[in-house]
Amino acid sequence: MREAYIVDGIRTPFGRRNGGLSRVRPDDLAADTLKNLVDRTDIDPKSVEDVRMGCVTQVGEQGYNIGRLAPLIAGFPVEVPGVSINRMCASSLEALNQAAQAIRADVHDVVIAAGVESMSRVPMGSDGSTFSDGLLSRYNIVPQGISAEMIAERWGLSREALDQFSLESHRRALEARQSGYFAEEILPVETVDVEGNHMTVSQDEGPRAGTSLEKMKSLRPVFKQDGCVTAANSSQITDGSVALLLASEEALKRHQLTPRARVAAMAVVGVDPVIMLTGPIPATAKVLEKAGLKFEDIDVFEVNEAFASVVLAWGEEYRPDWNRVNPHGGAIALGHPLGASGGRLALTAVHELEKRNGRYALITMCIGWGMAVATILERV
Repeated sequence: MREAYIVDGIRTPFGRRNGGLSRVRPDDLAADTLKNLVDRTDIDPKSVEDVRMGCVTQVGEQGYNIGRLAPLIAGFPVEVPGVSINRMCASSLEALNQAAQAIRADVHDVVIAAGVESMSRVPMGSDGSTFSDGLLSRYNIVPQGISAEMIAERWGLSREALDQFSLESHRRALEARQSGYFAEEILPVETVDVEGNHMTVSQDEGPRAGTSLEKMKSLRPVFKQDGCVTAANSSQITDGSVALLLASEEALKRHQLTPRARVAAMAVVGVDPVIMLTGPIPATAKVLEKAGLKFEDIDVFEVNEAFASVVLAWGEEYRPDWNRVNPHGGAIALGHPLGASGGRLALTAVHELEKRNGRYALITMCIGWGMAVATILERV
């Protein structure tokens, strides 16, 4: 079987809701990352055989197949096709996996896996309506926040534990931002402020320097009156985009590209759509089995922080070295632009493997309605 390699990647800063990136259309934002990616890898865009773009809320400015329109805006030749992918929160990780699958299957040699979401401009959930009576007769579908509460209750996770985890996410993200850790993976975005003045967004806007446990404790539960899930221990509504270039071994030689990581294994699972967010637990086991690895073989874990309870429940099952889990913060601090988050996790994982001189990284994400995706990368 052929191998699929990640050559390089780039992302925008992640902007707060109604923040610095909110005045940029999502198709333009995605186009910026695509254009920068081919420029930095020095590959001719006409060599790209497909663009797989994760995007969850595919309406309005994210409709009309943004996976096709963004490459056109970026100036790619019209012969380069593109498709939009929605596996909800893991959409761009799914895009990466699909790109790798196409290369492994000898369908393509060069593919871009990308993702975008402007949650400021295209509200989450605006692509949906009511649920089918047929679905509701089978499952008591609830909001994800209620599922996060159910997880906290099942695994015995306290409000204090959730807030402490969230505070640490901010601490790690702030430390990374202040040290310039993310500079290599971030493309500064030129935009305007609310008054129309030119400005550049060059850093993630989510990490909060002034937060504390005391401030977190003052927040009321959002989904359940006597619950423990608050805005502080949940992921942030965010804007951003990401793009990664994948290639076969033949393409690496043909285009004189240097790979950074190999896509070693992929997995997707389904779980109960009511508690819905437990998928990273079986997805981790499944992808390790596919890779022929043990949990202890993994040097870096990126477990998406949709809610603190999701990551802590995963941790209760696997008992990881927490220094290897989301070492530079996660979605609670950095934000969760739905369609772009998975690609960001993969890009950060590759970067961290290189910094640590590690070998394997495991990325996993919970998904609405009870699914999860997992991917293992091996540093080259």
